[in-house]
Amino acid sequence: MYNKPMLKDNALKGKTYVVTGGGSGLGKAMSTYFLQLGANVVISSRNFEKLQNTANELETKTGGKVLPVQCDVRHYDQVKAMLAKSVATFGKVDGLLNNAAGNFISPTERLSANAFDTVIDIVLKGSKNCTLAFGKHWIAEKQDSATVLNIVTTYAWTGSAYVVPSATAKAGVLAMTRSLAVEWAKYGIRTNAIAPGPFPTKGAWDRLLPGDLKDKFDMKKKIPLRRVGEHQELANLAAYLMSDFSAYINGEVITIDGGEWLQGAGEFNMLEAIPQEMWDMLEVMIRSKKKA
Repeated sequence: MYNKPMLKDNALKGKTYVVTGGGSGLGKAMSTYFLQLGANVVISSRNFEKLQNTANELETKTGGKVLPVQCDVRHYDQVKAMLAKSVATFGKVDGLLNNAAGNFISPTERLSANAFDTVIDIVLKGSKNCTLAFGKHWIAEKQDSATVLNIVTTYAWTGSAYVVPSATAKAGVLAMTRSLAVEWAKYGIRTNAIAPGPFPTKGAWDRLLPGDLKDKFDMKKKIPLRRVGEHQELANLAAYLMSDFSAYINGEVITIDGGEWLQGAGEFNMLEAIPQEMWDMLEVMIRSKKKA
């Protein structure tokens, strides 16, 4: 059941959502489901040709309306132009999904200052640019309700070695999510986040784990449920949080990772690797000590 659509037909009818990084991967999966539920979707990224192809594909597949807009979220003027085009096309925007991201695995001392900045600028500055532009618009228009949904990571609150720029940026997005949930609620703007675990996508995972690294690092072994996420599972959660069904959820960060970060966080979780026979031996040893 977990890879099946969750919400009823037309649950998002009449809504318009903007999805940054919507041309591929998880952004594309979430956009597809929004369309299937009756929403209009604006997808943005830097590569317009790719966006146009995705828009055509999604419209054919879902029968919905997709507006592709070339936008580099690092530049506030481009974000404002994207917002203006969205409103001109669909009349209003009901929700913003900050999904655009950049990341790579590297020892931090090997990173140039520019490489570090690139991730910070896309993830933190980009999310700030979009949230600020859309928030100002909604407040000025006195729109009844609107939703910001940010894609963060579970290491946003723990930190993580070898992805330090991403961890730093996502932690900032997480703080912005919780802060604005309080400050902007009076304007009818809800702000939430999703922290996904492994949901493999070709592009992102090939960049993160090139060559045969993907085979050497079996992500399933790090997850208590022993599987990675299905794109539809993330799309189900995103659609719910963007919809009016979640109208009382504000300032929340929902983890969807099969228990991965909890397994990595516990001090003795590495004991998972001990085979059953060894536990039998340890139990005998512990009992013999008790008797002594």
